[in-house]
Amino acid sequence: MKAVIAALILLLFVSAAGGAREIPFTQDDRDRLIRIEARMDGVDRRMDGLDKRMDGLDKRMDNLERRMDILKSDMDKKFDQMMTFMLWGFGILFGGMGVLMTTVIWDRRTALAPAVRKNKELEERGDKMERALRELDVKHSEIKDVLKRAGLL
Repeated sequence: MKAVIAALILLLFVSAAGGAREIPFTQDDRDRLIRIEARMDGVDRRMDGLDKRMDGLDKRMDNLERRMDILKSDMDKKFDQMMTFMLWGFGILFGGMGVLMTTVIWDRRTALAPAVRKNKELEERGDKMERALRELDVKHSEIKDVLKRAGLL
């Protein structure tokens, strides 16, 4: 058992000593790292350019948003003006229609008033004539016969 433990400890030291071995760094590896650094610098420069372009786009978007807000407020004002104009137009239209209807009704009443008076006068005159003829038919039988044939009695 002591032999197994000693073999394990020996194996552990050997593996630790083998892991500390230095890896050789060649000129090709150095050149490759330099090329990678150059590429990374180019990528960094491109990224900086993209950041500047994005900042420019952000400014343009802000300007567009401000212009859109101005346009929206202008359109709201124009819509309000149009609605006010339409309300005034409808008010004038309906007011004119009311005046026209009032004038027509007033004109009809004033035009019909003389006809109504004349009709009333004629009815009264007819009633008077009918009374006079009834008084006469009592005294004259011929008039009574004529009035019956005419349908007045």
